Amino acid sequence: MNKIDLDGKRAVVTGGARGMGLAFARRFLQSGASAVMLWDVEETALEAAVESLASEGKAMCRRVDVADCAEVEAAAAEAAKEMGGIDILVNAAGIIGATVPLEKYPVEVWRQVMDVNLNGIFYACRAVVPHMRAGGYGRIVSISSMAGKEGNPNASAYSVSKAGVIGLTKSLGKELADTDIRVNCVCPAVIDTEMLRDTTQAQIDYMVSKIPMGRMGSVEEVAALVAWMCSEECGYSTGAVYDISGGRAVY
Repeated sequence: MNKIDLDGKRAVVTGGARGMGLAFARRFLQSGASAVMLWDVEETALEAAVESLASEGKAMCRRVDVADCAEVEAAAAEAAKEMGGIDILVNAAGIIGATVPLEKYPVEVWRQVMDVNLNGIFYACRAVVPHMRAGGYGRIVSISSMAGKEGNPNASAYSVSKAGVIGLTKSLGKELADTDIRVNCVCPAVIDTEMLRDTTQAQIDYMVSKIPMGRMGSVEEVAALVAWMCSEECGYSTGAVYDISGGRAVY
C-alpha cells in the first residue's frame, strides 16, 4: 500500500459503518490521520466498525441520520469538539432505493433516496464547512456514481440523486475556491459492497456488463483514490469529478 500523507488530519466519514465508508476510515488511519469519526444509522454496525479500527488508530462513532439536518449539525459540533477540528469530510452515506420503472416508482421511496443521497450531503457540507473555515483548511469528497453521469434504467431516483451530488460538488467547489478547502466527488461504477444486497441480480449484471474490465471494483481501490483526494497534495483540483469505473466512463 502506498502511504498517502494524512498526518494529523481529522476526518468525518458518513456511512462509515461498513462498505466504502469503513474502507475510507481505515485507509485514513493507515495514512496517519489522528482521528476519524464515523456517522451511520446502524448503531451495532458502528460499534463493530470502531472495534475493527482499534489497531489502526483513534476511531469514534455517533449514530447520525444524515437526512435529519438538526442531527447532522449536532454531530458536526461534537466531532469538531472531540477531535479539535475537522479537516476531512467524506460523504459516503447512501441508499439505492427501488429498482422499478419510473411510472411505478413509490413516491415515498423517491423522497427517501433524495433525503439520504443528496440532502444528506447538503446538510453535512453546510454543517462542516464553517469548522473548516475556522481551521483554514479542508477536503470534502462526496461519493456520486456512474449512474449520476449516465443514468441507469429502472433506477431513476438513485441516478437523479447522484447527478445532484455532481452539481452540488461543482457549485461548492467554486464557492470555496479562494480558500484552502477543496471539494470534489467520485463516480464509481459498481463496487462490491453490502449495498448490493438491495439490488436485483439483473441490475447488477446490467451494470457489470457496461464495464470493460468485466468486474466490480473493490472498496480498497476506491479508498486509495479518495485518500489522495483528501490529502494536501490535492491542492489544484476542486469541483472535479473523478471516475473509478473499470473503463466504463465515456466522458
